[in-house]
Amino acid sequence: MRRSCGAAVAALAASSSAVSITDVCTTSNVQAALPANGTLVGIDMIPSSVTASVVYNATTGGGMGGATSGSSASYTYCNVTVAYTHTGKGDKVVLLYALPQPSDFKNRFYVAGGGGFSLSSSATGGLEYGAAGGATDAGYDAFSNSYDEVVLYGNGSINWDATYMFGYQALGEMTKVGKPLAQAFYGLNDTKIYTYFEGCSDGGREGMSQVQRFGEEYDGAITGAPAFRFAQQQVHHVFSSAVEVTQDYYPPPCEISKIVNATIAACDPLDGRTDGVVSRTDLCMLNFDLKSVIGEPYYCAAENSTSLGFGFNKRSAANKHSLRRRQAQGSTTSSQPAQNGTVSAKAVAVAQAIYDGLHNSAGERAYLSWQIASELGDASPTYSTDTNSWELSIPSTGGEYVTKFIQLLDLDNLSDLDGVTYDTLVEWMQTGMVRYMDSLQTTLPDLTPFQASGGKLLHYHGESDSSIPAASSVHYWQSVRSVMYGNLTDEAALESLQDWYQFYLVPGAGHCGANQLQPGPYPQTNMDVMIDWVENGVKPTRLNATVSSGSYAGETQMLCQWPTRPLWQGNSSSFDCVDDQASIDSWTYTFPAFKLPVY
Repeated sequence: MRRSCGAAVAALAASSSAVSITDVCTTSNVQAALPANGTLVGIDMIPSSVTASVVYNATTGGGMGGATSGSSASYTYCNVTVAYTHTGKGDKVVLLYALPQPSDFKNRFYVAGGGGFSLSSSATGGLEYGAAGGATDAGYDAFSNSYDEVVLYGNGSINWDATYMFGYQALGEMTKVGKPLAQAFYGLNDTKIYTYFEGCSDGGREGMSQVQRFGEEYDGAITGAPAFRFAQQQVHHVFSSAVEVTQDYYPPPCEISKIVNATIAACDPLDGRTDGVVSRTDLCMLNFDLKSVIGEPYYCAAENSTSLGFGFNKRSAANKHSLRRRQAQGSTTSSQPAQNGTVSAKAVAVAQAIYDGLHNSAGERAYLSWQIASELGDASPTYSTDTNSWELSIPSTGGEYVTKFIQLLDLDNLSDLDGVTYDTLVEWMQTGMVRYMDSLQTTLPDLTPFQASGGKLLHYHGESDSSIPAASSVHYWQSVRSVMYGNLTDEAALESLQDWYQFYLVPGAGHCGANQLQPGPYPQTNMDVMIDWVENGVKPTRLNATVSSGSYAGETQMLCQWPTRPLWQGNSSSFDCVDDQASIDSWTYTFPAFKLPVY
């Protein structure tokens, strides 16, 4: 049934392909294609705002900033702008659409996620898939402003319009306008338009916001390392600094790197193959003692470095282009002297406390943390030439979230952590969770509308992500399973979930890309997998990923679908996907420090 329907759609598209781009890319045709006012409740289009122009042979970065395929092919498309207002409000939201020439259009609509505090400013990401695409300025000129720049009108005054638009509303409305616009633009009437979302980091959170809030609008969503649970996630960026203040030790970056690299070397073989990749951080957590690194020598030459403030991993050269982000406010460039010594017990204690995660003074867990063997970028202090010592450096993403979103002060970072305890961090998380529960948290676990409408969700996360902990994604998957299938056996619940929601951990991978410290695989063909799943009914069981560097460069690995875990067969080129309850338990958390459920 799906294939015959697809054939009919293809035939219809073929008949319209005789129409040239110049025939359809006109202001009058776009105006006529706009959804009539009254058909989208709360949205009034402004036909007089329409512009339309043909762009010939343009080179685009491909979907999601090029992360998926790195395509540099050229495309001809209709570049459209249009605005709308919310009924009775008097505001103005500007939309961009890129509509492929009719011969290239494959009845698809594509939405790309942004990164950091930014929505995507490009509408061209879907062109390589034969898809129309859109972008929105969210009513606060998101093409020029990142959301954190406009979250406050002034001290103590939250810009709630911008908050809801950034949180989920703007992308949902852009999609609700774009789909009927594309149908009418190509003269397809009621023909099915397959709608896809793809994004990572906050782009992953944005994708989850669409699945949760506008599920019926999307046929497929690809969400990488989602930054959901926004309050906990952002305050967690302050946690490493709080550990250093509490323990009164600021380990030199070289000492931290030695701990991480020694952990990688020790835990690499535990997964069955020695390849520089810790494919099983759970086995590392269960079997490796960080104290064994105490006394090992380290040395790093003098260098200049830039702190982005977002806790991003050191990326392999092949992945540096993979997401476009604005540099965080508060980012700093600093000089570091040559560093040498032996790993101290104090440094190991700092690293262990960070990997253990935040607990309140009563010993109750408040949040999960990065997997052991992940970089500890948030823990890197700065070197003071005035005191010739290493000093506290608060990552600006965490610090800015506290100042602007919790304290409601128009400041880019915390100046210090005087008087701040672990209990303070928990209080900040509690405040943010409650204040932004219905906007930024993005943790609704009941995805029934999306599932019931036939939507497919492909969720992935780098296991050694040093910005957004991989266990954050595991916890959300567990929440969805518990809420939607809590009355089923584990086996039945898993079978039901895998029909429409699949989750994959990427061994060794960092934040939204391959990891320079661990030359492991990274998925490169997610959209192809998703299109085949949605349009042809080909359900994946494992996820295609390619190693881009190191001695195994070019190797294809079919990743294990959670909750199975990889186990290599004696340093061979293949691995099994095994069930390991002790390992699964190590990924499972509850958060008794909060009275409210944390999904």
